[in-house]
Amino acid sequence: MLMMRRHARLAIAAAIALAAGIAAFFVSRALLAPEPAPPPAPIQPAVIPEFRPDVTLADRDGKLRSLSEWDGKPLVINFWATWCAPCRREIPMLNALAVEQASAGVEVIGIAIDFREDVLKYLEKMPIGYTVLIGEQDGMAAARAFGMESIGLPFTAFTDRQGRIATIHVGELHREQADVILSAIRAMDAGQIDMPAVRKRIRDSIGTVSTH
Repeated sequence: MLMMRRHARLAIAAAIALAAGIAAFFVSRALLAPEPAPPPAPIQPAVIPEFRPDVTLADRDGKLRSLSEWDGKPLVINFWATWCAPCRREIPMLNALAVEQASAGVEVIGIAIDFREDVLKYLEKMPIGYTVLIGEQDGMAAARAFGMESIGLPFTAFTDRQGRIATIHVGELHREQADVILSAIRAMDAGQIDMPAVRKRIRDSIGTVSTH
């Protein structure tokens, strides 16, 4: 009888430990993966840094890549996740943008704030022709480095050849908006206008967040 009680206590203890482990897994996953429900109001950056932060994350092959690798090029840096519907809708447009803007030296980079296994599985069925970097907690830290204290996806940062952030577009990006922003950045890189004029042109055309 004593032996049976001892076995029962051990079984109960094991069950409690297993339940605690499962609960901890789902709590941690819930904290990392936001619910797919749309936010009640647009989320805006608190303060956009003047220069692009030098973020380092692993690419789809597991190789660590830093944004400084693309120094000297205008960048379109798109933050996204596999569970985010507007993020998924942007991908065909970003694929086309990457191909069409390559001759102008523009690089498109996707930063997935998501579980690595989920991103790799998604890439098997949705080809992405531009560089994809993947970060879970590190991805969130990268978003905060761009001024996004409250992270709402998708959002896209546009930088000039010097690495200065011209604007951050919050929400789904459309081709017409990307063209306006890149046109303004091209004019600045050519010495035709300065950064305040770039931001005014973007704000007057499509609206944008403030850098101050």
